[in-house]
Amino acid sequence: MKKLMTGNEALVRGAWEAGVNFASAYPGTPSTEILENMTGYKEVYSEWAPNEKVALEAAVGASIAGARSMASMKHVGLNVAADPLFSFVYQGVNGGMVIITADEPGQHSSQNEQDNRHYAKAAKLAMMEPSDSQEARAFMKEAFEISEKLDTPILMRMTTRLCHSKGIVDCGERVEVPAKKYEKNIAKHLNPPAIAKKQRILLEDRLVKLKEFSETTPMNRIEDNGKKVGVVVSGMCYCYAKEVFGDDVNYLKLGFTYPLPSDLIKKFCTGLDIIYVIEENDPILEEEIQRLGFDPKGKNTFPAYDELTPDVIRKCVFGKTYDSVDYDRTKVVARPPALCAGCPHRGLFYELGKKKNVLISGDIGCYTLGYADPYNAMDLNLCMGASFSMGHGAAKKFEMFHEDMRVVSVLGDSTFFHTGMNSLVECIYNGSKTVNIILDNRITGMTGHQENPGTGKHADGSDATELDIETVCRSLGAKNIRTINPNNLQLVRETLDWALSLDEPSVIITKYPCVLKKFSEEDKAKFPEAYKTKNIVDKDKCIGCKMCLKSGCPALFLNRDDKKAEIDPLQCVGCDVCQQICPKNAIGKVEK
Repeated sequence: MKKLMTGNEALVRGAWEAGVNFASAYPGTPSTEILENMTGYKEVYSEWAPNEKVALEAAVGASIAGARSMASMKHVGLNVAADPLFSFVYQGVNGGMVIITADEPGQHSSQNEQDNRHYAKAAKLAMMEPSDSQEARAFMKEAFEISEKLDTPILMRMTTRLCHSKGIVDCGERVEVPAKKYEKNIAKHLNPPAIAKKQRILLEDRLVKLKEFSETTPMNRIEDNGKKVGVVVSGMCYCYAKEVFGDDVNYLKLGFTYPLPSDLIKKFCTGLDIIYVIEENDPILEEEIQRLGFDPKGKNTFPAYDELTPDVIRKCVFGKTYDSVDYDRTKVVARPPALCAGCPHRGLFYELGKKKNVLISGDIGCYTLGYADPYNAMDLNLCMGASFSMGHGAAKKFEMFHEDMRVVSVLGDSTFFHTGMNSLVECIYNGSKTVNIILDNRITGMTGHQENPGTGKHADGSDATELDIETVCRSLGAKNIRTINPNNLQLVRETLDWALSLDEPSVIITKYPCVLKKFSEEDKAKFPEAYKTKNIVDKDKCIGCKMCLKSGCPALFLNRDDKKAEIDPLQCVGCDVCQQICPKNAIGKVEK
């Protein structure tokens, strides 16, 4: 049976065919669709975890108990999961275990462009890199066999183009693999130093076996076209290179990339006049080839950053790309990212941006856009859950040096459950005067509306225990807490003033559902009036002052003919923020 699948879908299909039993993940582009698609295979238990560390630990537990398991995450998520990763490699598996890292050359939706191939070497972890959807399915299926045979977790490295591009996949049927029996084994599954020292020695023996496997597996192969020019590639770069060079070069295609097959690499490179190494981001393959005594064209020819698409490779090698249709670029209207019309974060940022002598510590999510015009309501951000911690550090500095600055820290509801709770404990335990705001839009917004512990739903949409954020904050020791509707600007102002007047930590929870969220019955009961009206401008009252445009809502614009404000009825959802800003009461409401 053949199907058209993305790389993410194909990974899931391969895991299902391999008899996987347990899947856990935290959403993050470009990995999100992996777990989402797995929920469609009812033989597999699939869950969203609060963060990547927890997802990996849960999958490890399932593996040790005897199930085939997997955890998926984007590249920065593996940083969060690195603690259990490094130790689990020492212990090995019971049921087969695969960790998927979705790297993002080009930083389309990420705060950095790290190359997670380094994790394989650092953790001494077997790694595989498929190049297309068909290989994603086949490699995933093979990975569980290798994992159990060689007693190792497998790191499956994907990249954005592979995750999201589609190809024909030759699908098979599920093979029900009997679960491994769990047997108590202190020497394998515990790691106090006395035991871990012995595990470390066994790990080296395992690496020898993995190296032997790497030299002989068909996943690493030479394509000899009888040329004196060779290209060494792994992952998606193989497809890019084939598009550029066709059969005019020889290829060393690497799919099992840690440990690297040094003997095979040496065999391939010997006798070639030119060796190109095409790899996105860091020169990992290039450095190995140099170590073996060859002088390849790598980062001295290709960029060390961004995606190495066919156009990029062609320009680097041949000095030009194919001709394309030219156009007048001055006629292209810039469309910067913006908060959606009716976004419940808008009211908060509108008021917060007007505060003086306030540093605003931000986080990772849709709300990062609060930094931009017209709000200018975010000064720094770093990684998931860091806003409260960074804000605490900054506030302590201002306090130590008697500076007239306050700190307001902002993060989302899913981010709060991810790592924000620990950061809030930091503020409460160490007596920070920070104002800590949790933007609860009732869903994991930026990655495409995945459930989280605060939504009351599981990954498959079934009912779950809903963790109430205010209750959680009180249990962590927060005393000064207010939950507000962020679309009520006067209430937002009053609440910010209240929090800034305190000499101890405070928590503000802005609670209103994302405008794009599919409302559950519970949502309809809790927010019965949400998004049921639209706003409209009374042209007789409007004076064209443009004050309403400062809301940053994309539904609002200034009519060039009459110089008065207008509201796009197709975008407006009646949040009323612009209505409250208008000094002339020129904005009213209509029913949808």
